[in-house]
Amino acid sequence: MIELVLGGVRSGKSRYAESVVKQLPAPWIYLATGRAWDAEMQERIVRHQADRGEGWRTVEEPLELADALVAAGDAPVLVDCLTLWLTNLLMAERDISVAKKRLLDVLSHRKALTVLVGNEVGLGIVPENALARRFRDEAGWLHQAIAAQARKVVLSVAGIPCVIKDISGAVAN
Repeated sequence: MIELVLGGVRSGKSRYAESVVKQLPAPWIYLATGRAWDAEMQERIVRHQADRGEGWRTVEEPLELADALVAAGDAPVLVDCLTLWLTNLLMAERDISVAKKRLLDVLSHRKALTVLVGNEVGLGIVPENALARRFRDEAGWLHQAIAAQARKVVLSVAGIPCVIKDISGAVAN
């Protein structure tokens, strides 16, 4: 039961993803991949946790995403976000292909709802440096691989969830 939610910054993707998970009984796990690199990010994390309200258990895991999903057991999980996870892997000089393969394997065996959020970064111009181009490419390949396994794929635009792939795997027209 995988759902992939993509969109740009402030597109409403996380709010939509939370609403999907909250359709199931609590408790829910919010698997956060972001890191508090500075005071502004620390404040942002605190604000996001407060906005989520009761019923959520936050697990912060910037690198070992697959292991955190295994540890979640049968609980519904919201992963926010895949692109921050990729950034963390790149900055830690981890083998992205190994981490991606492990994540896809764990996702293929999960029975509980797993909603994954990612930033759609392939709609802009070609980045000017090699690291940014690699990030954009890795994000695109990761999103494609997860979308292939997902029962549903949603693109959030201006707060409006647009279904790209439905439960049966049919492509929306």
